[in-house]
Order: sequence, then structure tokens, then C-alpha cells
Amino acid sequence: MKVLNSYVKSYIQNLRFALTHGAKINFQEKRLVDENRPEKYTNQYTVRTLFPDENPVDALKRELLSLSSENYMRTVKDIRFPNKAEMREFGKVYLMNTEQRDVYIKLRVELVGERNCGEHTVFIMSFHFAEKPFSNADFPHR
Repeated sequence: MKVLNSYVKSYIQNLRFALTHGAKINFQEKRLVDENRPEKYTNQYTVRTLFPDENPVDALKRELLSLSSENYMRTVKDIRFPNKAEMREFGKVYLMNTEQRDVYIKLRVELVGERNCGEHTVFIMSFHFAEKPFSNADFPHR
């Protein structure tokens, strides 16, 4: 478990490095999968509800910078793009009008070496209200 926690902390360090060093944030505000999902569980609805008066990318950057290993849920392979880095799933709890709302976050960080002439990228696939409540069992580092 200690090795996994170190692995997660390293990932979060890379995420913070990317975000504080000009990473391009690619947020999937509208997704095909959302067409068959109740609106209240979509990225667009969640971000608009949680951060109504903010630029979505600025708000998401701030929220990602606040993630810790306690928010980590699991690592998943991207089956659509197997040559890309694995995705990480996190969960955060937000208080809205005295009600707790769980938010599911799925992202990938791609750090590009200076010699590759690219830019760091943080790809946010999911940032939406969870369809089922989180439990402590969902978080291996709590």
C-alpha cells in the first residue's frame, strides 16, 4: 500500500507541475456518452452548477491543484487510446446548500520533454456529479 501511495503522490506532483508550468487543459465539456445520461450527471451541468460565475478552465485548474492522495480512487487503462498514459480517477466532495455532492474526476496528465517541442497537457475526461454516492472503500488512501 505504501508503494501505491508513493505512486499516487508522484502522479499528483506531475499534475501540479503541469498545471503550474503552462499545461494546456483539455476539458471535455460535452461528451457523446452524456447524450444518454441524465443532465445532472454531465460535465457541463456539474461545472456550471459548482462554478456558475467562473471560467470553467480556471475553476477546474484550481480544483485539480487541490487534489491529494486521499482523493485518489483508481488507475484505469484508456482502451480507446492504448498508447496514451493511463487515466486516474479521483473523487471530491462539495457542499452545496448544506447538501454534500460527490464529484467524480477522471483525467490524464501528459508531460512533454523540452526537446519534444510540445506542451504539457492535462486531459479532463470527467468532472461530474457521481451517479452513486462514494464510500470510504472507494478511496484506498483514506
